[in-house]
Amino acid sequence: MKQKERLNRISIKWRIFGCFAIFTLLILILLWVFQVVFLDDFYKSIKIREIKSSAQTLVKNIDDQDISTTMQDISHNTQISIIITDDRGNVLYQESAAPNNLFNHPRAADLAEVFAATEAQGGTYFQRRPDADSESDKQSRLKFGPPRAMESMIYVQTVKKTDGTKLMILLNSTISPVDATVNTLRIQLLYITGIMLFLALFLALFLSKHISEPIVKINSSARTLSTGNYNVVFSETGYREISELGRTLNYAAAELSKTEALRRDLIANVSHDLRTPLTMITGYSEVMRDLPGENTPENVQIIIDEATRLTTLVNDMLDISKLQSGTQPFNRTDFNLTESIRTILLRYSKLTDYKITFHADQDVMVSADELKISQVVYNLVNNAITYTGSDKIVAISQELNGDKVRIEVRDTGEGIPEDKLNEIWDRYYKVDKSHKRAQIGTGLGLSIVKTILDMHGGAYGVQSQEGVGSKFWFELHVL
Repeated sequence: MKQKERLNRISIKWRIFGCFAIFTLLILILLWVFQVVFLDDFYKSIKIREIKSSAQTLVKNIDDQDISTTMQDISHNTQISIIITDDRGNVLYQESAAPNNLFNHPRAADLAEVFAATEAQGGTYFQRRPDADSESDKQSRLKFGPPRAMESMIYVQTVKKTDGTKLMILLNSTISPVDATVNTLRIQLLYITGIMLFLALFLALFLSKHISEPIVKINSSARTLSTGNYNVVFSETGYREISELGRTLNYAAAELSKTEALRRDLIANVSHDLRTPLTMITGYSEVMRDLPGENTPENVQIIIDEATRLTTLVNDMLDISKLQSGTQPFNRTDFNLTESIRTILLRYSKLTDYKITFHADQDVMVSADELKISQVVYNLVNNAITYTGSDKIVAISQELNGDKVRIEVRDTGEGIPEDKLNEIWDRYYKVDKSHKRAQIGTGLGLSIVKTILDMHGGAYGVQSQEGVGSKFWFELHVL
């Protein structure tokens, strides 16, 4: 377990270096194995395949009148000696690749005997045997000691022509010793191994440093970020993936910084919104208790209104927490959206002196959570009432576009600055915290709207012009 922990603590730089070094060693080992250890076996297997393949080529072209040209090409390219005879051993075609091959002075009787033996073995015969010493081989043996013996390969195949005549194809090739070649390759590989090891180590160090350096910087910045310093800047250098990681972490740091600012605002604003109605309730209650004649319906209504504000704030905070945590159930049903909005606005007409209008050409059915969509409408209307102009006009309209219905809520207030349009959906964000009538709201309404519409997959947005007013809208699919 401790050894595993130590391995996990190895830096990425040395991991990359180690992997590259191991890869290089494996390549060098493979070179030594295939170029030195198994070179002789590979060479022999290639020569065997070569002589058999040449025989098959001749079999396919045995009826060709230009068979001699084919024999010349094979003999020239592969150094294979070829003889084609009839069943009595008479030589019809012959190509010699070397002066000392086995077929230089064949006798008809011997060839006829080979023909018969090959036929008896099914029509093919293959043999490898040590080659006879030539004069040059003897001289080499006296000067340099006994070399590895050469091998001679003989491949025989009988074939029948289209006219019924049977012929015999004999091929002879020599497998030369590769000792000298192996020695040459061994010396070359020694130099290549040294050069490759040097280059590989240098390249491994360079790459490991080049790849790991930006990661190390990002890791260092991440430690700083974990301490709560959101002004840290992550490096966006290096390879594309590392650069994208740095860019993503910079974005995350900016979002965390914004969230931290919103958290502070949340604490300050909630504290303020809780303290104000509590102070009012406490103050008016003490006045009604201590001063004769102050127990009036007006004072009682103020206490009720402030208590309602506290209830609204607490309910909104509970709603947004449940929505964003996913604990609030989602009950999708088919209902009349147009009629639902009319019912909501009918309640407003009895509770407020604001002029709220609703325009809809026809009733529209949707499939959604009716309670949550009513929360959306309530919050947008409350937001419009809070910020509309002195004319106290709020206009709601319904527009059908293909398979979608669009609900718009307009006010005639001061409008929202363009650079704030994306921030108004954040939890407990208020465009103008000094705006007196803004104290009516909780600052959670638009965040609730955003969360509910995201759950439904519906589009939403806002259009605003300073000094003219704002228009909030959302869309749902119709049935």
